[in-house]
Amino acid sequence: METVEVTGVSMKRSLSIDENDDLTQADEAKRRKVSECSLAKDQETLDNDCALSNEVVTRQPETPTAGEGRNNVEAQIEEEEEEEDGFLEEEEEEEEDGEVESFADMMKHGLSEVDVGITKFVSSHQGFSGILKERYSDFVVHEIGKDGHISHLDNLSVPVDDEDPSEDVFTVLTEEDKQRLEELQLFKNKETSVTIEVVEDTKEKRTVIHQAVKSLFPGLETKTEDREGKKYIVAYHAAGKKALAKVRTATDPRKHSWPKSRGSYCHFVLYKENKDTMDAINVLSKFLRVKPNIFSYMGTKDKRAITVQEIAVLKITAQRLAHLNKCLMNFKLGNFSYQKNPLKLGELQGNHFTVVLRNITGTDHQVQQAMNSLKEIGFINYYGMQRFGTTAVPTYQVGRAILQNCWDEVVDLILKPRPGAEKGYLVKCREEWAKTKDPDAALKKLPVKRCVEGQLLRGLSKYGLKNIVSAFGIIPRNNRLMYIHSYQSYVWNNMVSKRIEEYGLKPVPGDLVLKGATATHIEEADVNSYSIHDVVMPLPGFDVIYPKHKISEAYKEMLTADCLNIDNMRHKIRDYSLSGAYRKIIIRPQNVSWEVVSYDDPRIPLFNTDLDNLEGKPPPVFATEGKYRALKMDFSLPPSTYATMAIREVLKMDTSIKNQTQLNTTWLR
Repeated sequence: METVEVTGVSMKRSLSIDENDDLTQADEAKRRKVSECSLAKDQETLDNDCALSNEVVTRQPETPTAGEGRNNVEAQIEEEEEEEDGFLEEEEEEEEDGEVESFADMMKHGLSEVDVGITKFVSSHQGFSGILKERYSDFVVHEIGKDGHISHLDNLSVPVDDEDPSEDVFTVLTEEDKQRLEELQLFKNKETSVTIEVVEDTKEKRTVIHQAVKSLFPGLETKTEDREGKKYIVAYHAAGKKALAKVRTATDPRKHSWPKSRGSYCHFVLYKENKDTMDAINVLSKFLRVKPNIFSYMGTKDKRAITVQEIAVLKITAQRLAHLNKCLMNFKLGNFSYQKNPLKLGELQGNHFTVVLRNITGTDHQVQQAMNSLKEIGFINYYGMQRFGTTAVPTYQVGRAILQNCWDEVVDLILKPRPGAEKGYLVKCREEWAKTKDPDAALKKLPVKRCVEGQLLRGLSKYGLKNIVSAFGIIPRNNRLMYIHSYQSYVWNNMVSKRIEEYGLKPVPGDLVLKGATATHIEEADVNSYSIHDVVMPLPGFDVIYPKHKISEAYKEMLTADCLNIDNMRHKIRDYSLSGAYRKIIIRPQNVSWEVVSYDDPRIPLFNTDLDNLEGKPPPVFATEGKYRALKMDFSLPPSTYATMAIREVLKMDTSIKNQTQLNTTWLR
């Protein structure tokens, strides 16, 4: 085995990059749209257009003095969100025409792999070009659960349960009824109740209306009244605004309406196309009129792919979930079951990938060499480009400034103007900040206040420029920690490249291996007991040990150059103290298989998805000698590894957006 330097091998065309990192994301989330359904105003998902994180960031309101104050703050946030959604729709329509044309030029300012320490390959085969994700359906991810089961959507039936209301609950209310009930539920009008006349009165009809109101609008109670010989259903709040506060925050829907014999959580398989996980959860929560935090999952999946994963939701029936299949595009829910427990983030074995690389230029021999190397040796377990952001200011630079306690620099890096691809309103916000250093003035230029920039400006407005630590603390914790984890990843990538350059692909005395959860050094007498696949390297922190060879000094030199003390990685703010961790330097994928297929039409899918199989579509038929050739790959990876780094090893290409867009600007147009 030998290592190879990065070469200038080009890739013809490529799109955005997905990862197998189930705990952190750094892609820019964009507008997601769903088909028309009964909730016309709820069709748009929450948006987070600012780069750095694709998690929806919810503003942390100032602590109110009473419950009424809390509701007022929440109402204000909802109004802002609705305004932002409307603005973003207009903004996208305005920018859509020019966006593709200018994107390649904008991305000239982005990062390349060399910038984040990704410089080595493990195999010696000659690289070749191919199209990665020409169609998002060319990249399919199936989650692997903690029991090793690969999630598939193969059953749309709903568990039979005598406790469930009839299907009529979804159609018995008119659109006008639903609108009035929602306004009542959220205290958006002055009415204290909503009255629904029972047309064609029967006891069964009244029962269905009662069930529909209570199941679709948690927090409302109903009663039947006689008025002038006619029957009416009256909906009202049983306990006023306190009931609404409970529905908003307690994630405890209607205890008395949930059968005791049934598990509290409905688990289901979510099949989604071209949507990231957080975005999908927001869509589902809005259509179900519940808070997103009643959903749980084992890992987040990226947008530009077809992904299949397990989701759990608290006290929402399979019947209600299955009904969403009739109204949502790019989603399908199935394989329902009731369980006692939710899902926990990280409780998975990994993900199984099916990837098509179209229009490959490699010979059959080159492909065979590349795939055999991936199967037998693997790839360098680099942190992929997604870890470091998409703008000209990498996230690791912000993380380094946090660790250095340089808070003015933290603010400057997040808010300063930068070249590259950004929304117009964010550019105006940055320009205003650079000119005035006035957070309130900059906020006025920023309609999207849920992004990191908006959060920081709110904090600066509240706490002032002399208390940046508190202002920065308004940003949700996961987003803040993303920056310092990015810096750790940056160090790790650089150190692994140095380790492989210095010692190659064999264990040497002084390397680290894990025995259980404990890292130990390889002694000279034990070298032959290990392979390169056992070797780990540390992410810097106060609770790790370092190799006993030249790379230990390289760690120290790199951190010293960044004005950090490798022997003291504790921060005076506990959240920013780095304990460190260990990561394998080479990953060998499991369940690797591949085939080269020929095709004539670049628009046709080259394999069936779960949804295709459910709909009974026949598998694709390939031409014997087609105009194009494609490489179809299947492989499984553990959590927190990047599929694009495996593909990089096969094609020998730079996976950065900067490189991809420069290689094919004509395709983008």
